[in-house]
Amino acid sequence: MEHNKPYGELQSLDVPEWKWESISIDFVTSLPSIMSGYDSIWVIIDRLTKFSHFLPINIRFYLEKLANLYIKNY
Repeated sequence: MEHNKPYGELQSLDVPEWKWESISIDFVTSLPSIMSGYDSIWVIIDRLTKFSHFLPINIRFYLEKLANLYIKNY
């Protein structure tokens, strides 16, 4: 490890005060496609309550479509 810069201290994230104030998202991809055309899952997690939503999506959805799905469902 002599070629690496010294590592900095870990920075913890602030704890949210309200539900859905801070979320984390992830995508589960490369799933077998089903008849309705979905081949991925969009995972949305509230950092405070750890409440999760799982939305079926197609990996080819544009960002605008994902934004509309988020607004429509939450």
